[in-house]
Amino acid sequence: MSEPLQERLSQAGIVGAGSIGVAWAVTFARGGWSVRVQDPDPTRVEAVRAEARDRLDRLAAHGLLDEEPAAVAGRIEAGGDLAEAVSTADLVIECAPERLDLKRGVYEAVLAEAPGDAVLTSSTSALSPSELFDGLDGAERCLVAHPTNPPYLLPVVELVPASFTAESAVERAREHFSAVGMSPILVRSEAEGFVVNRLQGAILREAYCLLRDGVASVDEIDLAVRGGLGRRWALTGPFETVDLNTRGGIASHAEKMGPAYERMGAERGQNDPWTPDLVARAEAGRREALPLDQWDSRVLWRDEQLMKNEANRRRDK
Repeated sequence: MSEPLQERLSQAGIVGAGSIGVAWAVTFARGGWSVRVQDPDPTRVEAVRAEARDRLDRLAAHGLLDEEPAAVAGRIEAGGDLAEAVSTADLVIECAPERLDLKRGVYEAVLAEAPGDAVLTSSTSALSPSELFDGLDGAERCLVAHPTNPPYLLPVVELVPASFTAESAVERAREHFSAVGMSPILVRSEAEGFVVNRLQGAILREAYCLLRDGVASVDEIDLAVRGGLGRRWALTGPFETVDLNTRGGIASHAEKMGPAYERMGAERGQNDPWTPDLVARAEAGRREALPLDQWDSRVLWRDEQLMKNEANRRRDK
């Protein structure tokens, strides 16, 4: 009696073999997917396997790989034929250079070759899904999937649909990225820069202003983040950080600190006060995540995590 056919691995077709394309290949191969990477440059095609194997070896050295690196690398193929890369893909990830005309040409080719139920995503960090996909035959299954680089170490991926993107495509994208250990964020409007780059941009704008105004040096500003804010944000993010910083939670923090932050914003020409309605929305979101009767235990958890991280830093010196 013949052996039963092995279930087909989910397949990712990655268009573009630059650093982010290789990073996605590592991410999906580590997640158990079969990966085909395509690039028109033979030099980049040739480099894919070696670069992916190097990253996999490093992950294994830190105990971050559940299989032998060679087994994971064996699920990655690379070539120059676009049709071969996407013709059986469940998910296509476009990682071409940030040129609108080039990307739209790639999408037209992909949509002509990929299966009708494949989801097409773009790793663009600046272009909106509307300008990328509008008018394409198959645009309803296209959206942006912007990673935090490198995705095999930083799991957040921003899913940004256009108004014409089908909800089913968004849900399938969410399922695919979640299946390989990513943490999808649904970006509900096409704000330039999405979420991650807008947050990063806000910090960078103020950092440049502080440097310009002679308030602190480059390294001192970096130290304020890496030695202070960043250590907390790595655990809790901006809303939870201030929620845990003030007894009574985020509403109490807004009452105490809102006027000062409004003055700081006005100094930079920004008029975005924390209105009562806005604070109420933030409060509702935090209380859904953490009822106030659990506030003390969460503060203790935060402190314990900071202690563990500090102990690790001291051991690594």
